[in-house]
Amino acid sequence: QSDRIIPHVEGFFHVASNTISYVVKDPQSNACAIIDSVLDLDYAAGKIAYAHADMIIDYVEKHQLSVEWLIETHVHADHLSAAPYIQQERGGKIGIAKQIVEVQEVFGKMFNAGTEFQRDGSQFDVLFQDGSRYLIGDMPAYVMHTPGHTPACLTYVIGEAAFVGDTLFMPDYGTARADFPGGDARALYRSIQRILALPAHTRIFVGHDYPPADRTKPAWETSIAAQRDHNVHVKSGISEDAFVTMREARDQTLEAPSLILPALQVNIRAGRLPPAEPGHKVQLKLPVNAI
Repeated sequence: QSDRIIPHVEGFFHVASNTISYVVKDPQSNACAIIDSVLDLDYAAGKIAYAHADMIIDYVEKHQLSVEWLIETHVHADHLSAAPYIQQERGGKIGIAKQIVEVQEVFGKMFNAGTEFQRDGSQFDVLFQDGSRYLIGDMPAYVMHTPGHTPACLTYVIGEAAFVGDTLFMPDYGTARADFPGGDARALYRSIQRILALPAHTRIFVGHDYPPADRTKPAWETSIAAQRDHNVHVKSGISEDAFVTMREARDQTLEAPSLILPALQVNIRAGRLPPAEPGHKVQLKLPVNAI
């Protein structure tokens, strides 16, 4: 039974974006998947660096792991994916939700991406859909489509662990915003209910952590039981309508992520930079009043 397979999970916290990247290893082999990898971007200087991705690569090399998958929980709006960089160094297939095509359509227009930008998900090696099954070594994994934060959000259930991206945070912080293009608070609530229907002992690994004032260190592992009992936004007993009212009001108070425009341009291309125009360096665009 897959729910008795306990993957080894190593989390890597990226301070600048509060993102957690994961290396998820099959307990029976050296096969692993890397989830939500991050590039370092100095936006003001226009410089990309690889320190965080190199830390993951060093870990993989030190433990002699074989990277089979580089998977994204969604198109991130707060960091650039390092998946192509890690793929170049260590191999593996890059995967995301098939709903990436919806996100590519919206943002391809916003960034005036030229005809070279295919809006068919072909930049990725695998497009997952709800119920997709795959293996990491001999460890079974499957995919749940959990939209709400974005249309292309996935939860990856790997053995008895679930990687929920931004859909759920630690219980003391709550849930993802639902006001990005294609986001929907009601869809988010329903997706979360699907996640919370997993077995109570299922380990939950979140995509970000923003420690509240009464918690000094970032954390990223919780459980279905803890989420049901304690999540400040969606614990048991909170109705769909009450959640939607809260979420929509809260979202109106939030600023756009500082890296949303560069991040989206790169991540709709599976983490690759747009091509340079003839005779110029690679450019990222800054559409004005776009979001």
